Amino acid sequence: MTYTSAKPYFYGTGRRKSSVARVRLVPGTGKITINGRDIDNYFGLETLKLIVNQPFGVTHTTGKFDIICLVNGGGISGQAGAIRHGVARALIKSDETLRPALKKAGFLTRDPRMKERKKYGLKAARRAPQFSKR
Repeated sequence: MTYTSAKPYFYGTGRRKSSVARVRLVPGTGKITINGRDIDNYFGLETLKLIVNQPFGVTHTTGKFDIICLVNGGGISGQAGAIRHGVARALIKSDETLRPALKKAGFLTRDPRMKERKKYGLKAARRAPQFSKR
């Protein structure tokens, strides 16, 4: 899917765990589109919708931007966190004075926790085969 916009927009890439979100902020009324679907259709839980909108609450910019977002990888919670990270980065590009508030709230820090890879000779990342005496 391609999203073309004639309006000027602000771009931010957000990441959390193994999710990556490409976020585009377009001046508008607060409509949120994720992977071509409305936020209400994409996220079932209300808490995930709140996570996505948190940067707007901290910076008092609620309803000033429309979000067009492409996100992939990870689970829905990780995707919501990645979108929040991308929105915060895009807001800084729109107005540099918002940076201290977003930084204090912790929205500019990437959550680096990822699944650890499976190692040779083990059943999982750290799970060893069961010990057998005989």
